[in-house]
Amino acid sequence: MSSAMAMKNNTQEGDIPTQNTGDIFIHHSEAVWEHRDTYGPPGFKGVFTNYYAALCAAFAAIGGMIFGYDQGVVSIVLVMPQFLAHFTRVSDTASGAGFWKGLLTAMIELGALIGAINQGWVADKISRKYSIVVAVTIFTIGSVLQTASISYAMLVTARLIGGIGIGMLSMVAPLYISEISPPEIRGSLLVLEELSIVTGIVVAFWITYGTRYIAGEWAWRLPFLLQLVPGLVLGLGILFLPFSPRWLASKGRDVEALQALAKLRQLPTTDTRIQQEWFDIRAEVAFHKENSALRHPALQDRSVMSRIKLEIVSWTDCFKRGCWRRTHIGVGLMFFQQFVGINALIYYSPTLFKTMGLDYSLQLIMSGVLNVTQLVGVITSLWTMDRFGRRPLLLWGSFFMTLSHLIIAVLVGKFSSDWPGHRAAGWVSVAFLLFYMLSFGASWGPVPWAMPSEIFPSSLRAKGVALATCSNWLNNFIIGLITPPLVINAGFGAYTFFAVFCLLSLIWTFYFVPETSGRTLEAMDQYVFSESIPSLLKQTLNLETSLEVVYSSKQVPRLDMTPSKGNTDCETQFSVFKDIISEQEEARRNAIESEIIGSADSMTR
Repeated sequence: MSSAMAMKNNTQEGDIPTQNTGDIFIHHSEAVWEHRDTYGPPGFKGVFTNYYAALCAAFAAIGGMIFGYDQGVVSIVLVMPQFLAHFTRVSDTASGAGFWKGLLTAMIELGALIGAINQGWVADKISRKYSIVVAVTIFTIGSVLQTASISYAMLVTARLIGGIGIGMLSMVAPLYISEISPPEIRGSLLVLEELSIVTGIVVAFWITYGTRYIAGEWAWRLPFLLQLVPGLVLGLGILFLPFSPRWLASKGRDVEALQALAKLRQLPTTDTRIQQEWFDIRAEVAFHKENSALRHPALQDRSVMSRIKLEIVSWTDCFKRGCWRRTHIGVGLMFFQQFVGINALIYYSPTLFKTMGLDYSLQLIMSGVLNVTQLVGVITSLWTMDRFGRRPLLLWGSFFMTLSHLIIAVLVGKFSSDWPGHRAAGWVSVAFLLFYMLSFGASWGPVPWAMPSEIFPSSLRAKGVALATCSNWLNNFIIGLITPPLVINAGFGAYTFFAVFCLLSLIWTFYFVPETSGRTLEAMDQYVFSESIPSLLKQTLNLETSLEVVYSSKQVPRLDMTPSKGNTDCETQFSVFKDIISEQEEARRNAIESEIIGSADSMTR
């Protein structure tokens, strides 16, 4: 062991590891992450140990604040007399006001859907870092147009453009955070996205609550203008943050990836943990490149047409065996996040409080309290996400949200015809609405933003997160359209509707959602999706890649790792590698063990 540690000290900063660095000693036949040294304590305590990565994650999460700010602005602007006087189409007295109000709200989601689906290839092409700059630029254009809107059509178009930028940010911010975070605190740092969203909602709500006292159009124009501030701060500040080391590795920039990783961890490049994580990242990239070549051999000539076809094929790979379960989980999480009713409550909370018998001023105040309650719930997840895991939060959150919706439905159905005579029932309804927000903020708020960026392999991570984010915005768009008529016409049925989906989310989570806390991104295949054929194939290829330095310079028996070129079907690949593992694994282990012992003995002498 002392010899191995001595060999570590021979590595110069920035060098590509060779066998002389001793890195072969941390790669065994078992998965390397089983024996991984940590970067600090798990959960919120580890944030202070990994302060630089936490600061980078917090800055990237400003993108979430932009999204939340827009939600908070709309919830008050839609009931602001100055706004309704200028845009009479959405006033309560106008014909079809519910539809036009829903369309205005939903256009941001439609734009975000477009932005999120396109951000996948943009983030892969120009980096996570620079794709944030592109998103902020588009968002800024939309914000300026919203502030200057003189007609309903112009405002709708401006919100569509701004939505594209918001959608791009909502996709790439969690992706960037997950790729720069140590596994021990990844959950806590991914909570920052939801924390920023809710903070934006709260800030925007109270800003707009104050500007409603301004006479004239600036009562609603000023809140739209102020959303430029966090956008510009993010767009300029992101230029000073490091690139994602996993993106750098995917582009073959291995030395830069090592340096970025060391900077994020605030450790020297020779540190054992840095070397270990760097090897895992490179092995992951090497596996997926080799697997792509095996599956699509005719598209490897790097011509323009082949690149386009390979890009299209990579999207379809998200729906094939080995990745379909991940796509199902990512899309499903975002579907249920919307259909448990959260944005229906945020967008139309004043209207909901009106149905509970509260006067206009109290409606607005309670809407603000509602958002603050959600913020409190999200803050608790900074401690619970990595401490208790993702699954328990989702399961308990679904249970408490179902309970809240059912109680509110009963009270609204029984007493809504005479709230003045049953004020106690009205306040009980409000209390359970607040309890719902607390439960959501602690569970279904942060987890769906965190998990999609954890579960996909490196080659499909951007596209997988894009699909999950698109699910969020598509369902958000649907909720924005159906909620006004649902609340107006269905009464207590609206809460029953959302209660059903809360219950379904509990059942679905129990059967389909895995636990991801405490694992490196590269370890997900073996520990979370180990039943998939590609994951078994990958275990072999990861080992082969990690031990390449040994094979390249020593007389260690090399395995024939090349499947038949004539058939790239996953079953055929698995069959070939299964035979290799079963027949030659023992011989390989013995050879490697002898090699390590021999190297250590020679250095000792």
